[in-house]
Amino acid sequence: MSAKKEPKKNTEKKTQIKKVVEKKVVENKAVIRKRFQGIVVSDDMDKTVVVSVEIVKVHPKYLKRYSQNKKYKVHDEKNIFKVGDKVTFEECRPYSKDKRWRVVYAK
Repeated sequence: MSAKKEPKKNTEKKTQIKKVVEKKVVENKAVIRKRFQGIVVSDDMDKTVVVSVEIVKVHPKYLKRYSQNKKYKVHDEKNIFKVGDKVTFEECRPYSKDKRWRVVYAK
């Protein structure tokens, strides 16, 4: 009979430990957001700029460097940025179907 009681005690201890760990994770939760730098390519839309980001990659087999461009629609609340400006932007809540980024600052 004592063998049956021991596993119950162990499970109780494990659940208590899990509760403590979960509380600590919730208290120390930090939001980590992706950030990119790019050049404004278009500012035709209202409160939106299109930013082109160039990423340099290395081919795994041939070890040659090549660049890839990707365009992001970024939220610009005050319509400050014009074509050619260098901006830094980070991810955020969705503003529209395509916009999930907002401008942090420009250089």
